[in-house]
Amino acid sequence: MSRIVIADDQALLRASLRALVNGYDGCEVVGEAADGAQAVRLAAELRPDLVLMDVRMPVLDGIEATRRITAAADGVRVLILTTFDLDEYVYEGLLAGASGFLLKDSPPADLVKAIEVIRSGEALLTPAATRRLITEFVRGRRAGSPAGPDPGAGPDGPEGLNELTAREVEVLTLVARGRSNTEIAAELFVSMSTVKTHMSALLAKLGARDRAQLVIRAYEGGVVRAG
Repeated sequence: MSRIVIADDQALLRASLRALVNGYDGCEVVGEAADGAQAVRLAAELRPDLVLMDVRMPVLDGIEATRRITAAADGVRVLILTTFDLDEYVYEGLLAGASGFLLKDSPPADLVKAIEVIRSGEALLTPAATRRLITEFVRGRRAGSPAGPDPGAGPDGPEGLNELTAREVEVLTLVARGRSNTEIAAELFVSMSTVKTHMSALLAKLGARDRAQLVIRAYEGGVVRAG
């Protein structure tokens, strides 16, 4: 059973999301928050599997709430909900530790799929729109646009990047291009268990929580170039 907390300042949207999530087997809404501060408190008290997080909320915005929730290191994951596919806050949400994002006007089935993807650790970043968003904002950061510091980055890029083997760099490159584990196995002619072993090594060496942060590390370190 996936335990979900919904964080959105619009009561009508919370009600719609609650009905949608509770309507599927294996999902249950265990709490609702009308602002970011409430979301942080509920995440600490209820220890849900996932928080569906709106970006723009009163008291504490969704980005800072995400940062505080993921910093607690208690296994709670965050899915950012946004209105526009190039929302300037979404990339910052991923840097803050979110496991991905979903447009608010996505089909209901996409939300359920996103929940399943995040729970399994698979590639929520496969859709072209997400890859485009990551590319656009990494390009913007390299051009000098303001953004918060990446806590996992050192003077030469993300810490641990120079510890990667040649094969791990190949896997990281494919992850950053939106490939799933199955697609990586096929492209590199290796088994799924081998891919999972490489993924575990990448997460450990780069200090990443999940696949979303591996993509960030790949772009920040220049393993994959924007565009």
